Amino acid sequence: MSRRLSLRKRTAVLLTLVLALVGATAAAARPRHELKFDVSFPAATRATPADGRAFVIVSTTASSEPREQINIVNGAPYWGRDVEGLRPGRSVHLDSGAATYGYPLATLNQLPPGRYYVQAFFTVYDTFHRGDGSTVQLHMPCGDGQDNFNSPQNMYSTPQWITVTGDEDKPLKLSLDHVITPSDPIPAGGTCQQGNPTDSQHVQHIKILSPALTKFWGTPIYVGANVLLPQGYDDPKNANVRYPVEYHFAHFTENAPHGFKENGGNAFSQFWLNPSSPKFISIEVREENPFYDSSYEVDSPNVGPYGTATTQELIPALDAQFRTIAAPWARVTSGGSTGGWEALASLVFNPGVYGGTFAGYPDPVDFHRHQIVDIYDDANAYNTLRQFDYPTQRPDDRNTAGDSIYDMAQENLWELAIGDHDRSGGAWAIWEAVYGPQGKDGYPALVWDKRTGAIDHTVAAQWKPKDLDAKLAAEWSTLGPQLRGEIHMYVGDMDTYFLNDAVELLQKNLDAQTSPPADATFTYGREKPHGWSPYTDAQWFGVYAAYVASKAPAGTDVSGWRGSKTATANTVRAMLPASMDGGVIDQTDVKLGPSR
Repeated sequence: MSRRLSLRKRTAVLLTLVLALVGATAAAARPRHELKFDVSFPAATRATPADGRAFVIVSTTASSEPREQINIVNGAPYWGRDVEGLRPGRSVHLDSGAATYGYPLATLNQLPPGRYYVQAFFTVYDTFHRGDGSTVQLHMPCGDGQDNFNSPQNMYSTPQWITVTGDEDKPLKLSLDHVITPSDPIPAGGTCQQGNPTDSQHVQHIKILSPALTKFWGTPIYVGANVLLPQGYDDPKNANVRYPVEYHFAHFTENAPHGFKENGGNAFSQFWLNPSSPKFISIEVREENPFYDSSYEVDSPNVGPYGTATTQELIPALDAQFRTIAAPWARVTSGGSTGGWEALASLVFNPGVYGGTFAGYPDPVDFHRHQIVDIYDDANAYNTLRQFDYPTQRPDDRNTAGDSIYDMAQENLWELAIGDHDRSGGAWAIWEAVYGPQGKDGYPALVWDKRTGAIDHTVAAQWKPKDLDAKLAAEWSTLGPQLRGEIHMYVGDMDTYFLNDAVELLQKNLDAQTSPPADATFTYGREKPHGWSPYTDAQWFGVYAAYVASKAPAGTDVSGWRGSKTATANTVRAMLPASMDGGVIDQTDVKLGPSR
């Protein structure tokens, strides 16, 4: 009897456990209420419907607005989705569906429960009916240099704290109650394009309507320039003096070239205002555009004819307004990173406009080393693939000790979450837009799959016209006689983005040219990162003065601008040795993500 009771008890206990497990499993199988947001804007923020991309950004700190905390590493997570015709008072739904994509967490349901400082944002897209027949939607910058999260027209919400439980039963509502406005006053009948900076004694600004770009984009497009005039320019005794020009290419800025200050408050300004210094006009072009803060100064199928706009429209306007020496021998190009590529490309594509380049740490000049990717022969941009090994992730950013900061996939996915169709305003997006062909949808054709990194070699082959090394090699019989002795490059041999690799390929190929010889110079900074230069900005003008004087036609009077010659060598090659351990690091402004 007792044994039967014991068996019954054990059976009852087992049954209870089974029922409990079944109940727990059923509870676990119940649909979880996933995190979702409804983002809207009131008519007081914007009275008309908006096309664009809606974002939700979350942070664990209120030290700044969440939109200011987005970054590739250790940044605030964010998610975005495209939307068309969102009306005031209506909502766009961000959830864990395929339409919403984020970084570093791809989907909203990956955000763990917790307390978060949350902000909504909306990038407004303009519709362009372009001259080539394509219709695209991109954000038009407004004197901000395509700084997405600080760009006029775009909307954002007041940040607020929320608690995510992991089982939200209804969407969290966020209202876009602010709209960003232009930082500069817009003159009557004017435009916010390229900004409206204030002139001073030595710093003047010019902005013109570009017929070529207006035709391409199907709407009025402007280009501008910041013009730094030499000391004594306005002195009546110099009224007949004309000056050589440094075209210094860089990211969009309204600041004076080289950080000049009227009060002489830094070393460069003191040099510039010194009567014995070389006298140049220094010009930086302002060409923010629907893809980026810079056009790369070439004609391209996606960004448009910015090379034409600069050389055939802007430069003639500058020559007409200022006392420039309007001749190629008196124009040098310079710049670093993006500006370094532009400086070299401007010379290579326009040898009859410019007379030489001094280009530093340029963006990739040979696409066999597009940073660290060979777009022609590699199978994947994100990973090195081998037959039996696991894929090895390709680094994107490194320090001079060799440590990787982040990899190729991270930066590309970071950009993708900000905007598809190369609408992120990021480096990889603008390279695709400038270097490559237009896709069937009117947007840039993807050279690799943004999610996987798989390279499309059909598209890659169409990048060759913008491969500067390939162009020089293919056209040296024509370009060589025009460019001999005019190419001068410098870069740190531990460039942060591996840009020295492509420069070294360029040197190898130019060194091999004999008909005629290139007579190019290459200077490397030992164990120096991105931004390294062998000289300060002030010292470079001594180099430019010696170079331009050597190019001047026989009998030219250079006394009005040459300056003191005691501190400069006789030849550019003597001034630019093959390698250096000294030099300076240029602290370039960063607007969003890494600066190139």
